[in-house]
Amino acid sequence: MKTNSRILTALLAAAIALMASTALWAQTPKEWESMRGDITMYLASDLGRNGYYNQKQIAELMGTMAETLDPACIIAAGDTHHFNGVASTSDPLWMTNYETVYSHPALMVDWYPILGNHEYRGNTGAVVQYSSVSRRWEMPGRYYTKMVEDNGVSVLLVFIDTTPLIDKYFTDSTEYPDAGKQDRERQMAWLDTTLAEATADWVIVVGHHPVYAQTKKDDTERRDMQKRLLPILLKHRNVDIYACGHIHNFQHIRTQGSDIDFVVNSSASLSRKVSPMDETVFCSPEAGFSVISASRQQLRMYMVDKQGNVLHTIVRNK
Repeated sequence: MKTNSRILTALLAAAIALMASTALWAQTPKEWESMRGDITMYLASDLGRNGYYNQKQIAELMGTMAETLDPACIIAAGDTHHFNGVASTSDPLWMTNYETVYSHPALMVDWYPILGNHEYRGNTGAVVQYSSVSRRWEMPGRYYTKMVEDNGVSVLLVFIDTTPLIDKYFTDSTEYPDAGKQDRERQMAWLDTTLAEATADWVIVVGHHPVYAQTKKDDTERRDMQKRLLPILLKHRNVDIYACGHIHNFQHIRTQGSDIDFVVNSSASLSRKVSPMDETVFCSPEAGFSVISASRQQLRMYMVDKQGNVLHTIVRNK
């Protein structure tokens, strides 16, 4: 039985690798143009490496592609600052991790951020308050919504604060001093109401931590997310994608009994190895970011590597 399991896992890994190798495209502006929708957005996560580990290269690519794609906004799914967050709104890390790295003119659009576990090692209030410093840093709270509308199409982005939902952070007042101060029951009640009232064409929930993922990180993280967040996502049939970061690779997961696409977005700097699970549709260890494209009838999410190749596309149809 164990031998058969290993063979099946190896075959799945080979199949995924073959799909990745045959699905590469979008290396020129002409090809990038085909990725545009009535609404186009970026998703980036796990950014902050002071420009190192491919961060500058990927940031420049994001800007170059934005000249063609003209994204309406950029979703920043946590850990903009490794390793200990920021001390204040004037911390020099704002310049070295963010402002001077994402300096391309085409990236001067609204950025919608959330907190990651590394922000929780520092001053989380300063991350929210940076909205009063930077024109493009639009973060009205630790969790919030943004409705993106254009050409008769609407996408509701629901941003949540996942670090307090995980017990190992919530109970560690030394390394994560702000986590245990958050009212996670109130946040989940807010999410339940928000999803119940959502009427947009597409609904994307964004958090930093995954509900499902292949990773060497502590299993308790996923179990806590499945205990607290998953029941609310499954309760509301209008959630199209749950997108997160944290794992530093690309993963697309579909689970039995759910129509939600669970997406792990890779790091826009330092990435990590990944292997497929039984529920894995696609995975890749490449660093990069994602492009989200929406029309009335179709929602697409393109996983893009640091060379501008599309590794995998998630497609949802009405």
